[in-house]
Amino acid sequence: MSKAQHEQEEQGENFLMRTMMIPSLMRNPMIQFIYSLLILLFLRLVWKATFNWELYAVACSPTDPVLVATGGGDDRGFLWKMGHADWASELQGHTDSVSSLAFSNDGQLLASGGFDGLVKVWDTSGNLKCTLEGPGGGIEWVKWHPKGHLILAGSEDCTVWMWNADNGNCLNVFSGHGASVTCGDFTPDGKTICTGSEDATFRVWNPRSGESIHVVRGHPYHTQGLTCLSISSDSNFAVTGSKDGSVHIVNITTGKVVSSWASQTSSTEGDPESIECASFATNFPWVVSGGMDGNLTIWDVQNSSPRFICKHEEGVTCLAWLGASKLLGTGCCDGKVRLWDCLSGECVETFKGHEQPIQSLSVSSNLNFLVSVSMDGTARVFEIRNFH
Repeated sequence: MSKAQHEQEEQGENFLMRTMMIPSLMRNPMIQFIYSLLILLFLRLVWKATFNWELYAVACSPTDPVLVATGGGDDRGFLWKMGHADWASELQGHTDSVSSLAFSNDGQLLASGGFDGLVKVWDTSGNLKCTLEGPGGGIEWVKWHPKGHLILAGSEDCTVWMWNADNGNCLNVFSGHGASVTCGDFTPDGKTICTGSEDATFRVWNPRSGESIHVVRGHPYHTQGLTCLSISSDSNFAVTGSKDGSVHIVNITTGKVVSSWASQTSSTEGDPESIECASFATNFPWVVSGGMDGNLTIWDVQNSSPRFICKHEEGVTCLAWLGASKLLGTGCCDGKVRLWDCLSGECVETFKGHEQPIQSLSVSSNLNFLVSVSMDGTARVFEIRNFH
C-alpha cells in the first residue's frame, strides 16, 4: 500500500459496527417473531463488523466468550466484543498489514504480527504492553507457549524468534531455513518447536539451545514450500501441507515421515493444487486437510486413507474445529463458511454473507459463535450453539 493510499485511508475510514435487530417500526408481535425466525434459521448471521480494507486474521479470546481481535491491510488491528456495537479498541502502531493474531492461553495478552517485521503485545483493553523487534522481514505467524507468556514468530527473513512477552526480552533466534518460515508452533507439552518453510523443509528445534534437532527434506517429503502445520495433542506427530498438494505426517521424536498422502485432484494445467490448511482432530484418529482444489479431505490416520472427500465450490482456505467435537468449520474462496460433520462427512450448514474469499476462522471459547474474516473487509459472527 502506498503512503498516499495509507493517508487517504486514515482520513476517510470509519470503523462501523452493527448489530442485527428487529426494526423499531415493526410493532406487530407476529411480524417480529417471523422476522427473528428468518434471521436465526436462515441467515444465522448474528453480528457483523465492517472495515474498509481486506482482513487477514481473526482470533477469539480463550477466556472471554465475546472478545475478538481482527487485523488486516490497513496496518491496524481491532479488539471488539460480539454484540457490543459501542465497544472497540483500535490497535495502532504497525506500519504494514497486520498478518497474524493470537491470544495467550490464559487470555491475558494478545500478540499481533505485521508485515513490518514487528510483533506487538497488548492487554485485553487494547493497551500496548511492548513491541518485539528483531526479524528482518514480515511476520508470517505468531504463537504462544501453551504454559506461559513466551511468543514464537516466523519471519520472511528465514528465521524464527522467541521472546518473553512479560519483559520483551529475546530468548532465542532459530536460524537454518533457506526461505520464509511459513508455519510453526510449540508442541502442546511446550518442550519442542516445529517449523515449516517455503524451502520445502520441516524442522524440529530445541527451544532452550536453539539447536535444530531434525530436518525433514527430500523424498518422500514435500517437493514445494510448506503452507501449514498442526501438531497432535500428545506432542508426538506433526502434519504438514504444501504447495505440491501433498500431506505428510512426521514423527517429531524421530524426524521420520510416517504417512504420506498425495493430492487427490489436479488443476487443469496438470499441477497439483496447494494444500492451504491441515489439522489433527483432538478426540478422533483423524487428520483434515483443505486445498485450492476445493476439497476438504478427512483422513483416517490409523489406516492411512481418506474417510471422506468433502466438495466445495471453490478452494478451501482455512478451517477451525468446534472444540474437541466431530464438527469442523471451513472457509472458502467462494465467500461461504461451512460446517461439516466429520463422522459422517456431511455438510450440516452453509453460512453466507461474505462477498470475497474467507481468510481466517476462529471459534468463541463457549463454542456458541464462529467468526470469519474476509477479503471483502468484513468480520461476520455466525451462531453455532445448536450444532453441538
